Amino acid sequence: MLNYYDPKQTPAPQHFLPERDYGTPARLSETLVSLEIDGVAITVPEGTSVLRAAALADINIPKLCASDNLEAFGSCRLCAVQIEGRRGLPASCTTPVAAGMQVTTQNARLAKLRRNVMELYISDHPLDCLTCPANGDCELQDMAGAVGLREVRYGFDGDNHLDAETDDSNPYFSFDPSKCIVCSRCVRACEEVQGTFALTIEGRGFESKVAAGQSEAFMDSECVSCGACVQACPTSTLMEKSVIEQGQPEHSVVTTCAYCGVGCSFKAEMQGDRVVRMVPYKGGDANHGHSCVKGRFAFGYATHPDRLKTPMIRETIDQPWREVGWEEAIAFAAERLKAIQARYGRESIGGITSSRCTNEETYLVQKLVRAAFRNNNTDTCARVCHSPTGYGLKTTLGESAGTQTFDSVMQADVIVVIGANPTDAHPVFASQMRRRLRQGAELIVVDPRRIDLLKTPRHRGAQHLALRPGTNVAMINAMAHVVISEGLEDREFIAKRCDAAGYQAWREFILDPRHAPENVEAITGVPAEQVRRAARTYAQAPNGAIYYGLGVTEHSQGSSMVMGIANLAMATGNIGREGVGVNPLRGQNNVQGSCDMGSFPHELPGYQHVGDPAVRERFEAAWGVPIDDEPGLRIPNMFDAAVAGDFKALYVQGEDIAQSDPNTQHVEEALRSLECLIVQDIFLNETAKFAHVLLPGSSFLEKDGTFTNAERRINRVRKVMPPLAGKQDWEVTIDLANALGYPMHYDHPAQIVDEIASLTPSFTGVSYARLDALGSIQWPCNAAHPEGTPTMHVEDFPIGLGQFAITDYVASDELSNRRFPLLLTTGRILSQYNVGAQTRRTHNQAWHDEDVLELHPADAELRGVRDGDWVGITSRAGQTVLRARISDRMPPGVVYTTFHHPGSGANVITTDSSDWATNCPEYKVTAVQVEKVSQPSAWQRQFQTFDRLQLQLLRGARDEAARPPAAERANE
Repeated sequence: MLNYYDPKQTPAPQHFLPERDYGTPARLSETLVSLEIDGVAITVPEGTSVLRAAALADINIPKLCASDNLEAFGSCRLCAVQIEGRRGLPASCTTPVAAGMQVTTQNARLAKLRRNVMELYISDHPLDCLTCPANGDCELQDMAGAVGLREVRYGFDGDNHLDAETDDSNPYFSFDPSKCIVCSRCVRACEEVQGTFALTIEGRGFESKVAAGQSEAFMDSECVSCGACVQACPTSTLMEKSVIEQGQPEHSVVTTCAYCGVGCSFKAEMQGDRVVRMVPYKGGDANHGHSCVKGRFAFGYATHPDRLKTPMIRETIDQPWREVGWEEAIAFAAERLKAIQARYGRESIGGITSSRCTNEETYLVQKLVRAAFRNNNTDTCARVCHSPTGYGLKTTLGESAGTQTFDSVMQADVIVVIGANPTDAHPVFASQMRRRLRQGAELIVVDPRRIDLLKTPRHRGAQHLALRPGTNVAMINAMAHVVISEGLEDREFIAKRCDAAGYQAWREFILDPRHAPENVEAITGVPAEQVRRAARTYAQAPNGAIYYGLGVTEHSQGSSMVMGIANLAMATGNIGREGVGVNPLRGQNNVQGSCDMGSFPHELPGYQHVGDPAVRERFEAAWGVPIDDEPGLRIPNMFDAAVAGDFKALYVQGEDIAQSDPNTQHVEEALRSLECLIVQDIFLNETAKFAHVLLPGSSFLEKDGTFTNAERRINRVRKVMPPLAGKQDWEVTIDLANALGYPMHYDHPAQIVDEIASLTPSFTGVSYARLDALGSIQWPCNAAHPEGTPTMHVEDFPIGLGQFAITDYVASDELSNRRFPLLLTTGRILSQYNVGAQTRRTHNQAWHDEDVLELHPADAELRGVRDGDWVGITSRAGQTVLRARISDRMPPGVVYTTFHHPGSGANVITTDSSDWATNCPEYKVTAVQVEKVSQPSAWQRQFQTFDRLQLQLLRGARDEAARPPAAERANE
């Protein structure tokens, strides 16, 4: 007898075999049911469909409308079976198993029924299989063969849909309704998997058809181009244009997406070394076979003509680039660094690691800085996004990371989202969150802006606390005040799991009347009753989960707010089990990993402080050099020191600080002050325009390694094609270290992970072999947790007892006044990613080809601004010009923009104001004035001039490299 209690639906990742579709979703039940299918005895969980049970027994029943990521629908009737003692031929997808059931899946009666059904489908379907792009990968074609259909009795003389027009409006896929069999899989995928409800079945009977929106083109509808409908389609009705143009792939490799912090697993489907399409991998523990428009379709940047493929050097930034070989470029960089240190001292140089590169590459860069540069001047982009997460969670809970898996949200009864916009920044997880909301979970959003999650279809009303930017800490204190003053705290959890003295001190602090919602209302702008209702909803729920983003951390009180969130979670006992927790939504694909790998100037890998002699001793023994016991410079300190003339050289791997960091003019001044800037990247980004050495980087498709996502999940990144420039990023760092006189040697990133595991307690059990066996691992992974730790702090905290922190509210320096009456906040949009270097080189430009300024109708009317007008935005730091978009998503007095296009200059106007503990910039609160203008700002004009110059210098180097040698030209 076969037993399937919790079947593994996919093979181990290293095999890369075709993924099997079991027809209907798995059911979880402790009650098991035994039955026979075609004489084979099998036991499955109660609620399992006959179709799935058959598939688990390796018995294939034909199907068209069924898929194991969708609930059963029962429309195609191909999966009909015969069940002893029952009348008719029921659909096996909608029929649950029953004890003692005897099922027949093949006999003459079933075969005739299936052929008749297929005959009807084919009678209204183009018979162009030889030229159809789905030929060889078409379920309709497969099922016609499976049921033995050899001829069709019905001609095409009557009504049909063969002349239906194709919709090519979407840049990534086409919709050919002439090939649609109205199985509803695309509609159901849009509803059940994505949660957008953009597709519907319009009409009845013969007139039934799939429609986007209200019979709109796909580009004009609410479709978010996640690809779920394309993946679900069993014909070529919905088909990737890349497959139409290039043909079917012939092999695939499982890897991890290099966009946001969700960490989706994908099959890169290939023709030789060319990627034909990216298909979300069902075995991916973070995405379970779902995707968004970026990961699914926006991979073309990896082979874009703008890619840097040859190292380049120059003496000054106004000189032409000179293309050179790898050896010469590395030698040039090393000599510059050594000369600068000899002249200005050991502390005069530093490095910035990447949150886009792999863990292994990030580890090597910080090792290069500490062991070869011989200082601790290493930092990462997490400085400007989630460094308060590290500080705040380390202080209160004892670990610098989120507490749960993404799947944990499916057990949450109340979901609190603070300062995050998951549908735009973490869309695959947002789809899962929406699924839980449709099941009945309550939603509380704390954000100045009305985010799309508040509009989740088929979900009852959510609570939106539209607070003023910069008042987060006052808000979280007010919620905690309600919990404690109304006796809603979890006293048992506090007594057992938290430090008693710290709790008593915090309790006295939080009960102070100044924290009461009625007294905080004037600060936050949120009515007291709304705050009380939200606090009660969260505290009284069986399971309350908090998810937060950059709207929490990118404030002058970012660290205080993180600690305030942890305080509230501990006070209500929402720590240490499924469905609860404190969950930071990390922005870039490897922000968590870059922090884990020791990128901060005060911490070695695994968040081990450089001031701890025992820690240093272990690393010194492994690396063979002494390690400085004093923390190095943070990124803002590097800029200040560069302007002051004390900091002279910087190695930047995979980050664009000139576009992403605040107060752009100060950053540019710092970069111009450097005597040597080494940039390692895949494009000439804004930072690279100030560089003296350009070292071509490799995309995620060209390298082996690992990424760590926002839930601490370590996923494998697998090389699918050779590096366009000949080297992976980790190899370049090794070359530079060796040229500096510090020997590094690794043959494969697996060896780097082994070294990390030997030095980092939370990674001691991590290896490529274990990752390949398990698919992914959530750290800590060690002897106590050999397969990882999905849920943190189940029994205790790494620091023993949870520590409540005093979180006084301190108003931001960025206050609105008569001169700057509006508050600017910034964020992201679905189609673009971070600084846009990748997505701007794809068809995602069709959705967002410029950054705009959203302002409330009242603020626009006061200034005489109409939709589409050019407006100048002026702050204490600078001015830029954007096009206006009138929107009521923000309250009056608040304006909003994105930062995906470098010429927009969004960070020209953000200031040096930063978090008190970590120097994380206060991007979310900038006091500004907005007025109508007719020309770009002075900075934008300077940017355009400098940009043209640097592109000319790059083209000149490439043109010169392409010219034949002088001797050959002389003979022409």
